[in-house]
Amino acid sequence: MRNFLSGTLVLFFVTSFSFAQNQTLEKGSYLSKDNDQGLKIKLNLLENNKYEMVFLEGDYEVKEDSLLLKGKNRDGVVFDVDYTYDKSESAGKLKVKFAESLYYGFYIGTQNGSDPVQYQKISDIEVVGDPSADSSLNFEINHAQFLYLVYEGYDSNTPSKVLKYEIPAKATGVAIKYQPYSDNPELKGFFDKKKNELVVFEISGKNPLTFQNAKALNKESVKTKLLPLENKSITDWTYPGKEPLLTEDWGVGTDSVATAVYDLAPKVNFKLKVEKSLADAIKVTKATGDKFLIVYNDINNKSAQDDFDAFVIAQEVSIGYNFYDAYDAQYDRFNYYLATKSDKAWLKKNKITDSPSIIVLDENGAVLATAKSTLVDKTDMFSYYGSLFNKFKKTYAKNNFAKIITNKKASDAELIKAFNDVAALGNISDYDYGTEEPKEGDFKFIKFDLDKKEAQQAWDKIIVTHQKDAKPNMILVEAILQEIKSVGFNKQVFSVDKVLNDTDFKSIDYLIKHYDAIEALRTEYNAQDESRVAIGNINTEISTALQNNTSLYVDENTEAKSDSEKVMETYKKLISSGKGNFDSYRNYFYYLAAHAVNEDVGNTYLREFDAYFNKVLATQENVIQRLDEIYSTDVTASYFDWKEFKEYHTNLCNDVAWYTVLHSNDAGSIKKAIIWSEYSLVVKKNDPYYLDTLAQLYYKDGQKERAIKMQQHAVELSKDVEEETKIEMQETLVKMQNGTY
Repeated sequence: MRNFLSGTLVLFFVTSFSFAQNQTLEKGSYLSKDNDQGLKIKLNLLENNKYEMVFLEGDYEVKEDSLLLKGKNRDGVVFDVDYTYDKSESAGKLKVKFAESLYYGFYIGTQNGSDPVQYQKISDIEVVGDPSADSSLNFEINHAQFLYLVYEGYDSNTPSKVLKYEIPAKATGVAIKYQPYSDNPELKGFFDKKKNELVVFEISGKNPLTFQNAKALNKESVKTKLLPLENKSITDWTYPGKEPLLTEDWGVGTDSVATAVYDLAPKVNFKLKVEKSLADAIKVTKATGDKFLIVYNDINNKSAQDDFDAFVIAQEVSIGYNFYDAYDAQYDRFNYYLATKSDKAWLKKNKITDSPSIIVLDENGAVLATAKSTLVDKTDMFSYYGSLFNKFKKTYAKNNFAKIITNKKASDAELIKAFNDVAALGNISDYDYGTEEPKEGDFKFIKFDLDKKEAQQAWDKIIVTHQKDAKPNMILVEAILQEIKSVGFNKQVFSVDKVLNDTDFKSIDYLIKHYDAIEALRTEYNAQDESRVAIGNINTEISTALQNNTSLYVDENTEAKSDSEKVMETYKKLISSGKGNFDSYRNYFYYLAAHAVNEDVGNTYLREFDAYFNKVLATQENVIQRLDEIYSTDVTASYFDWKEFKEYHTNLCNDVAWYTVLHSNDAGSIKKAIIWSEYSLVVKKNDPYYLDTLAQLYYKDGQKERAIKMQQHAVELSKDVEEETKIEMQETLVKMQNGTY
């Protein structure tokens, strides 16, 4: 328990004893003053200048070789409460500062006399002002006679802590702090019969500490009587209107002692793979797959074997608690090996000089990372919830990628798999919460040499080679989709953000060519391996890439752009192939609108929309019914609700018609735009914006009297229109009336 004990000792020694020169330090028990963590530490000064320090107490259970040390509440006080008095504040309210980073499971209540207590859940209370710098929650409650604070049990079997305080009449504020260590933590133990030692560790398996029987050490054992302390609790605590307790509300990780009620021993008697030689350890790691080998080097330490064994036992117990009824490989991520003197040549070859140190190997025995550290200091990182495993996976994939790309003898299949493996890294998180500046003891990851140009050339060759495929290579499809979405090898290996290039457009051609086959295979392909990046609807995947990755901005400035002709050509290929759906059309029109004014001298925007309108929207029957048919049959339309879907099309028709007003004097285009504008008003009647558009189209078409009446109607309905637009509508009407439009 290095971390736990060392932190506690610091707390104790901060609370130092001081005596005047004329006083004598007497033998007996001393209890520490209050500290920030709520721990009470007892120091016993014994005969013969000996001492002992007691800071944990409770009950214990023994089952076979396992030991459970049950935490015991020390005084029932789980909150520090401090009232403040400010004459300038209103006496009718009490300002509350709740200093706790997690607010779930906490309640606050007020009471006057014997009235019912009025409770509120802390996480539901509306805060006052900006959050404080120390992450406290600030809010106000009504001033009352009594204050209630509740720390709710995490399930129906766990008592809730309920404390009642009197509120001073003149108090205007209260600072509340939860004491997370007012209870002793629960600890686990394992008796090693071979060594006659007891290994004790925290519930999560962290910070093991080895004990030997005092009699075996021929040391004096002094018995002391520990004072009992009161434990206040209420089982199944509730109040009128309270929502049922949900475990999810706690928002805490599995390393917390309050997250679950553990059995005395893990349900699965799990044992780690620990081999006697490095060669065997590498061989076993390779055979099990998707694991890494942790080599611990502490050759010069005589107790290295004992330390290593204690760590392994703690890891076995910790991992075992993750299994429900049977072994689950996802929690078993590392094999461990303790280096011996026979490994000195290997250490020298790999330039490992630090001792103690940790060396991480992949399944082939290649070094991925090293750290000048003990195993115990990295315990948290090796857990299922640590970030190291994913960091190692990324390092392994990138290193393997570099080896294959630079290998002139690598096969086509090996190259495709290498690109696929690194493309999938975007699906793996290795983010460290609270990451600090690098310091001694951190893992140092290997660096690999790979030229970006060389990797791009290899990718270009693969895409060109596979253009004539009779059927799709699904591993290649997955890699292509990641690359066109700018999360493929360029992003994962070289941290490069890019726009669609010539090779990407050829890749998209590959997807369009094999569209039906990919759609038929993708569901089964996705189900084969949970680690895959799931392949979505190909139409949506392509149109999303075309929308999001054709322009690159840095500090709001355009850094790079894709060839706009190739973008529009690709949209046309997708649509003309019969695969165009609502999602692809929507993205296409968005792209055309963004590029139309400056780049579209041939009015492609108008031509393409006219084709869509005639093919999809135009009908001799009921317009609303036609839109409902599209909405019901096109799966990508389900991204919108029915109202949004309908309004999207009315806005689109008005937008294209308005573009015609601003940028075209062609008589044919104006007549088409009138049809689009009238369509928008059929779906959404009396919209002042739509009326203004149609009025100006009528005027440009020579229907001046009709235009003036329409514009008058638009102005009459412009009550809720922005002031600037309203003025423009009125000015347009005046120009139409006096012939200056």
